[in-house]
Amino acid sequence: MVLIFMAKMKYFLSLGSNLGDRGRHLKQARLMIEKSGARILKQSSVYETEPVDYQKQPWFYNQVLEVEIACNPISLLDLIKDIEQRMKRRPTFDKGPRVIDIDILLAEKTVVQTQKLMIPHPRMSFRNFIMIPLNEIAPDLVHPLFHETVAELARSTGDASAIKKIEEAPQQLAV
Repeated sequence: MVLIFMAKMKYFLSLGSNLGDRGRHLKQARLMIEKSGARILKQSSVYETEPVDYQKQPWFYNQVLEVEIACNPISLLDLIKDIEQRMKRRPTFDKGPRVIDIDILLAEKTVVQTQKLMIPHPRMSFRNFIMIPLNEIAPDLVHPLFHETVAELARSTGDASAIKKIEEAPQQLAV
């Protein structure tokens, strides 16, 4: 028998929902992420955000989490896609409405560029709905490709979409 030890890795995830009870969907996703073996280290406030790209749909609730889990980025992608499926996410069309959307934004200083997964998330620095919540919990984090802090990137997204804090972040857990 061979035991393989996988060191815990820190990730930043983006959660979004714009169908049904959006707040309940974010809460359910957080619980499912934790039940899958991840520990939530920090979570941003919940924001109501204007849709980007395809505007003729309901506004989103968005949140960013910092999590720690003992798995590689591809395994984490499989895990979050399973959570989306169990939460009844159904394909509509690109950038269309969804019950839940979970994206991997960052994986420490790791860079992944495959057809299946790109880390850092390629559009994160252009999206208020990602950068504002991420800036709330990790302003000094340095983007591994751009070599700028989240705070610096958040000031220059070029995104004019509206974003409004609707639920304060819970007390952060001790790390």
